[in-house]
Amino acid sequence: MTMDSLDIGLDILDRQVLDSGDTLIGKVDDLRFDEPEDGSPPVLAALQIGQRAFGQRLGGRLGRWWTAVAGRLAGGATPVEVPIARVREYGPALKIDVGAQELPGLGRAERLLSRRFVGRIPGAHREGE
Repeated sequence: MTMDSLDIGLDILDRQVLDSGDTLIGKVDDLRFDEPEDGSPPVLAALQIGQRAFGQRLGGRLGRWWTAVAGRLAGGATPVEVPIARVREYGPALKIDVGAQELPGLGRAERLLSRRFVGRIPGAHREGE
């Protein structure tokens, strides 16, 4: 699979993410695109991981509440971002070339929210197909 043939909805979004030590750090909850100044199409810039990104993706009142709670627990409302250039392998799981400890904001709050809330959603523990 090459980068120019990816279907973002099928090949990236909701895929599990493994760090440089092959440790599961979460799922791709949202994406960030950059818009070039020359008017060309948007470019995928980063994967967003964690409960703050999940809340933004939910949208509406529930999404705003989710993002606010996650931001308070983690000390900020900015999602954890992994630049797309750091993805080294695409497949059932995305492998990145950076360790989880190097990603600011990915910590205790993410694990707590994932275990207490997201983990209770039916199908939350299924791997991407």
